[in-house]
Amino acid sequence: MMKKPLFTLLIVAVLLCLIACSESIDTSSKYVFKEHTIASYLESHADYSQYVELLKQVQVSRRSQTTMYQLLTARGNYTVFAPTNAAIERYLQKLAAEEIIPYPSWEAVTDSIRLDSLRKVIVHNSVIDGGDLSEQVFYTAKFPDIDNGELSLPNMLDHKINVTKKNAKNDTIYLNGDCPMDIRNLDIPVINGVIHQMHKVIAPDDVTAARYFRLLMENEQEGYLVMAKCLEACGMFDTLSALRDEVYETLYQTGKIPDLPAYMSHGFSDASGNSASNALAPEHRKYGFTIFAEPDSYWRSQGIDPHAPNVPELMQKWVLDNGMYLSDDVYTTDADYHNPNNVLNQWTTYHVLPMRIEANKLVYHWNETGYSRSTKKLSIPVMEWYATMGKRRLIKIFESLESQGVFLNRFPNINRERTGDGHENSCDQDKRGCLVQKESEDAVVSDMVNAVIYPIDAPLAYNNATRNNLGRERLRFDCFSLFPESMTNGIRRADSAQDKFNHVYIPADKYYRYFNNMSIMSDDTDFIHFNGYNVSWENYDGDEDKWLGRYDVMFTLPPVPKRSTYELRYKVLATAARGVVQMYVGSDPGNLPVAGIPVDLTKSVQDLWGQSATIADTEDQDYNAEIDKKMRNNGFMKASQSVASNSYKWERGNIICSRRIIWRGTMDPNLTYYVRFKSVLDNAKKELYMDYIELCPKEVYDNPEEPEDLW
Repeated sequence: MMKKPLFTLLIVAVLLCLIACSESIDTSSKYVFKEHTIASYLESHADYSQYVELLKQVQVSRRSQTTMYQLLTARGNYTVFAPTNAAIERYLQKLAAEEIIPYPSWEAVTDSIRLDSLRKVIVHNSVIDGGDLSEQVFYTAKFPDIDNGELSLPNMLDHKINVTKKNAKNDTIYLNGDCPMDIRNLDIPVINGVIHQMHKVIAPDDVTAARYFRLLMENEQEGYLVMAKCLEACGMFDTLSALRDEVYETLYQTGKIPDLPAYMSHGFSDASGNSASNALAPEHRKYGFTIFAEPDSYWRSQGIDPHAPNVPELMQKWVLDNGMYLSDDVYTTDADYHNPNNVLNQWTTYHVLPMRIEANKLVYHWNETGYSRSTKKLSIPVMEWYATMGKRRLIKIFESLESQGVFLNRFPNINRERTGDGHENSCDQDKRGCLVQKESEDAVVSDMVNAVIYPIDAPLAYNNATRNNLGRERLRFDCFSLFPESMTNGIRRADSAQDKFNHVYIPADKYYRYFNNMSIMSDDTDFIHFNGYNVSWENYDGDEDKWLGRYDVMFTLPPVPKRSTYELRYKVLATAARGVVQMYVGSDPGNLPVAGIPVDLTKSVQDLWGQSATIADTEDQDYNAEIDKKMRNNGFMKASQSVASNSYKWERGNIICSRRIIWRGTMDPNLTYYVRFKSVLDNAKKELYMDYIELCPKEVYDNPEEPEDLW
């Protein structure tokens, strides 16, 4: 993390001394506070007088004359991180020390626009609006279980607040790394929410990733100085400066991005019972990045001085000397680091994902076999594969009960026999991967507005071993993982039942193309992401996506690790609400060949197989294997054994769930491939359902020595 200037260290020292002083309120009779709103409680305690004054001066938004004070007198479900007078005074001292204001007083700010902005920083960063849902009031019991985990809802500046607990007893809680909560004055319940007393104003630096790395370089500050110099040499700073799509912002603010009110009336089905809900378009289209970085301490162990004037040259030599590149690929080794074929460029960009992933969502534990949502005890491995920046290559993010942490490019030995338990048995040292130190103090999760940095404990590279290991895996992609914008903008895996998170409407391209990797080619298409928060659906990761109308949609497929024959598979959950879809697959998006015959999404395994109402495995494993072989010969497979099902031990035993083999062909890692889904029915109220797809290499599905597993 970026070093703080001397004056900041002095402020922190003063802060720690003051925490134990007199700015505390006796909360021994908290039931009394149920007589108060947030506003009346704060006004009744002198320690918040400056904060109350700011609440009365700051409006809820540019489009509203309502003040924040008025908002907090009304019914609702608000979480307020209320700074004391002393905290606000220290914030003013910080502004004066940074020469943002001439002296530490509000009277020092004569420019009304700047004054309004500074007030808003304090007020809007301190309030989370939980909407109509009382369960979205954030008592400390609902804080993330891991350090650097983020609260599920953003504050009123649309920033997520992260939480750390900095001692063994977990009784000291910090927000955004260095903003301590008063341990005696938190979880204060009032009529319309909860109040936590803060000893420091929540005011993150909000620098872009590019600005963060530039500051490291300007100050020659260690931490991620080597990574900063490599990113700069490779021309990544312009990309890492991006914050949000201002064209979309303008269209949304001017009402040109529509919502889909009462979406059920348009023909969508929804087993969650939310029949009166609206599907709302995203408010923003932000850009985000996740950067996995070896810290400077590692490079010192490799004999590289982060302060050397020729770090890029030294790093390129290290990459070559240590085989941290793909030897049979096209690459250059000159000083043109901007060239995407340059070996340093390829090494550097492989560390960057084009999405911002929170620490508690690097992998998603929800309905994998054996996982308990109540105890959160891990079970079988869970993994994601994402395409990196630069030359599109896959990076694998992995966690299991046995791994004891989240790893990149881990390839363990897993008990996936027919009678196995699916757990990790062991892991060879050369396949261990890189531990993501997401709870480390060196993880940068609050300094940057558009990115996060996670330190890793081993060098990360897309070399021959990585490529070959990835090439021996069946790749399963949750549909929404294909779209980086879904993660950056808090759409995928949103921990909220609010309509704006639970039923997200993505309008057709005629309004605006929201996802780079998806084109809605027909104007007569409605698309909703069903988040499935706290709903037990027969879906991988719990969520699902549906297109309705005379839909015509095209996806960009993820890259494959190496040239081979692959099967593209599509998971079906058959219901009467589905339609019939024709699929197309190829590398020319303007002329994709047809992939097989149309798929009837209403057909269950029973309909297709014509056998008994159950497809549960028998005790005879040879018989089970024979059934699987016959199904594959007819172009479909049972569903996965790794996903738990509502009515069955595994999704594999559910007759309405299956995998269809929609295409088989050669794929090249240097080409981009697309899949298109087009309705063949003259019926605008039949759904295209999406849960996950698989890319499976011939080495896996047609391996004579080791048949493909059931998981």
